[in-house]
Amino acid sequence: MEHEVEIEHHHTPINRRIGILIALMAAALAFTEMAANNAATDVVRETVEATDTWAFFQAKSIRAAMFRADARALQLETTGKPESDPAQIAKTVAEWESTAAREDSEPSTGEGRKELAVRAQAIEKHRDERNAAKENYELASGALELGILLASSAIVTGLLPLAFIGGAFGAIGAVFGVLGWFAPHLVGG
Repeated sequence: MEHEVEIEHHHTPINRRIGILIALMAAALAFTEMAANNAATDVVRETVEATDTWAFFQAKSIRAAMFRADARALQLETTGKPESDPAQIAKTVAEWESTAAREDSEPSTGEGRKELAVRAQAIEKHRDERNAAKENYELASGALELGILLASSAIVTGLLPLAFIGGAFGAIGAVFGVLGWFAPHLVGG
């Protein structure tokens, strides 16, 4: 008989509502954890992508500088030498200067230094937004975990204020989760 009374006590309408609140917070927690993991993966991937793009930018810079230096050296070495062919030298210098200019900007392929810098900066900006979102999702997860803990404690102890405090933490967690999605820089990053 005691066992039946105890079971009925745990399934009161208030405890059912608290259980539903816990289930909702657990669902939101699953979402924020998944979103935080996805954002963390994006941050790593985009960091590598930005680094690769900047390395390509640097290689283009070195290559352009070498072509310009070689063109200048060829001009200086052959100036005033009777055995040099001025037309051939001018043609070679023009080709090297043209190649150096393509290294600086090549809109047709998007692989000039200017285009690479714009691409790398865009990748970094998106990476920073994903990092800020990740921070919001982590704050949301922490608040939701506290909310679940407090609401669960309310069922065990029968202290209804713990359920309200847990619900408040759950609401705060939901707000951080929404901010991570729509306005990541408002709080995170």
